[in-house]
Amino acid sequence: MCEAGSWSWCSNRVSLPSGSGYGCGVDAGSAVAVRTQYQARPGRRVIVVIDLADLRGPVHGTVELPLRLFWSSPDRSFDLDKPFMRRWFYQTVLREASRPEDLTGYLDRDTLIALWPEMHLPRGVRRAWEDHHPVLRAGAAVSA
Repeated sequence: MCEAGSWSWCSNRVSLPSGSGYGCGVDAGSAVAVRTQYQARPGRRVIVVIDLADLRGPVHGTVELPLRLFWSSPDRSFDLDKPFMRRWFYQTVLREASRPEDLTGYLDRDTLIALWPEMHLPRGVRRAWEDHHPVLRAGAAVSA
């Protein structure tokens, strides 16, 4: 049974909630992200988008993360125009994402590729993303 805002799980593929404009019970072929075998931390499997082109988040300005993604400070705002804050923001989202829209709504494809070599990520997060998107591994190898 499908309820508004509920998740559609297809094997390890995660589809957008029904309120996103997609029909309820979306099949695996239209999923936007997968839960990988790797862990961001104990008990939390890494979620990765299937296509980097789905990452269309903001590239400039100030963005506030929801409490479920960033709980370490009362101020959850990140100024994406400051390089160190942009990198911190991306590291946080990649590590804490639990829903497809965490990735598609906050991350940008080109920014992710540019930041990838300099980000400090848990081994499981880095491996999951590089396994699914070799362009990231290639970028990290070039900068090393």
